[in-house]
Amino acid sequence: MVLKYIPYNSPSQKKQTPSSSIESRVKMPNFYPQTGPGAPINLLRGWPNPKLLPAKELLAAAGEVLTDSSIYNPALLYGADEGYGPLREAVGKWLGEFYGDAVRDWRKQQEHLGADEKLRISEERITITGGASQSLGCILNAVTDPNVTRRLWVVAPAYFLAFKIFEDAGFAGRLRAVPELDEADGKSKFSGPDVQWLRRQIQQVDDEHNKKDEQRLKPTPTTKFPKIYKHVIYCVPNFANPSSVTTSVTVRENLVKCARDFDALLICDDVYDMLQWPTEVSPSDQDSLSKAQMPRIVDIERYLDGGVKDEDFGNVISNASFSKICAPGARTGWVEAAPKLAAAVSQAGTTKSGGAPSQLTSSYITQLLISGKLTKHITTVLQPAYSRRYRSMTSAIHEHLVPLGFSLPQPSRDVIGGYFLWLKLPEGLERRGKKLVKRAEDEEKCIVAGGELFEVPTDELADVTRAKGGVDDAQRTADIARTRFTGYVRLCFSWEEEDRLVEGVRRLAVVAKKMLQGDHEGSADEDEGYAEVKNKC
Repeated sequence: MVLKYIPYNSPSQKKQTPSSSIESRVKMPNFYPQTGPGAPINLLRGWPNPKLLPAKELLAAAGEVLTDSSIYNPALLYGADEGYGPLREAVGKWLGEFYGDAVRDWRKQQEHLGADEKLRISEERITITGGASQSLGCILNAVTDPNVTRRLWVVAPAYFLAFKIFEDAGFAGRLRAVPELDEADGKSKFSGPDVQWLRRQIQQVDDEHNKKDEQRLKPTPTTKFPKIYKHVIYCVPNFANPSSVTTSVTVRENLVKCARDFDALLICDDVYDMLQWPTEVSPSDQDSLSKAQMPRIVDIERYLDGGVKDEDFGNVISNASFSKICAPGARTGWVEAAPKLAAAVSQAGTTKSGGAPSQLTSSYITQLLISGKLTKHITTVLQPAYSRRYRSMTSAIHEHLVPLGFSLPQPSRDVIGGYFLWLKLPEGLERRGKKLVKRAEDEEKCIVAGGELFEVPTDELADVTRAKGGVDDAQRTADIARTRFTGYVRLCFSWEEEDRLVEGVRRLAVVAKKMLQGDHEGSADEDEGYAEVKNKC
């Protein structure tokens, strides 16, 4: 069965609704974690648990906005293309406080002049968006062109719902997976994407294009923007979805250099940065971290080897959102980049027509930021809650799955975060991941995400490998193997309650143990595919 997302208002979804009234649809039970001994446990859904949403804080912020005409008049009208001005200013100050110490420490190690200066992020570097997914589409619309941009390189395993955005932008068939390094302990200087591999692949693509008639690579007539990148690189540097890997500082520096050398735009999905906590916590320790542990890639670009000149667009953009740290329904996010690049994102046609998205919601979030309530919510509610969920799940994994041969990535790192855990299946199951996922749902009502879901849809026999001078068959086979994930599953700890996380892991172990012991009964053969996914991961 083909994996697909069933829209909320599709006929098949309506069949599950008690009535067609608005009230019943708003209160649909599948929008809340199910409970009870026989209820399904959803370890696939990458949503925040409803108990963690800051409803009271948002209500108070809305009250402040909607009772003051000097605030609500501009908030209720069309906004500027680059977004709600007070939020741009507030976001810049807030980010400076969160990342400032990490940037300062890195600059001192680099022996930069003025390393002790406070990190200042001007509002010219910030454009307000409708969230990370919407802004990803705007970024591609603004500064890429399928007739000029040669490849879109995706660090794999990758967030699978981004693939449709890339394809809608004209890159269907031109996505290429970038493998992560095999580093395992989380403390190496080299963790994250394999930049040396990426360099070789981009160079081969460029060599092939240079042999062709460049006349056909002119921008399309509708292109109005002064900058079109030749390549795009997409990554999630912190607590990646799905692998949960954090890219080391050295690799971040190398990514910036790679993007500069090949005229590439490096899009960093920075949505999980503030959801972080110490891996080990004693009773006297704080179960949260109020400051970033390392600089973002966009911070490194500002200062590495002289930084970005005022007249340049730069090569890095930080794509972030309030969905994970406030509420997904707020549909508000931001991008940060060199001022010219940030401004270009605001000039996509959909934004030019109606002004910045989320104008009203932006005014609410501004109140949360300037009052400090959002920071308090992150450090006193979200970080401790996710920390407890993470520890409950990992404890259950060590009890039930590790003895069966399952393993976790980067087990020795000091700081963890995000929403997900990425498990490598034991020998004997590494080629049966799809069947494990289906049997877990069919037999134990435990829903998890199989690794194949996060494989980049790409042509295995890419033109660059077929070209004269390309890699040989053995090397191509090895490269493909590094971006195939049938031997993995992803578990999410953000949606279900703690006790349900533990029970979900136990249920998964029941099925895994049966399969390892040679039980071939149960659900249909592996090639039947995944069950339908009815809601986003």
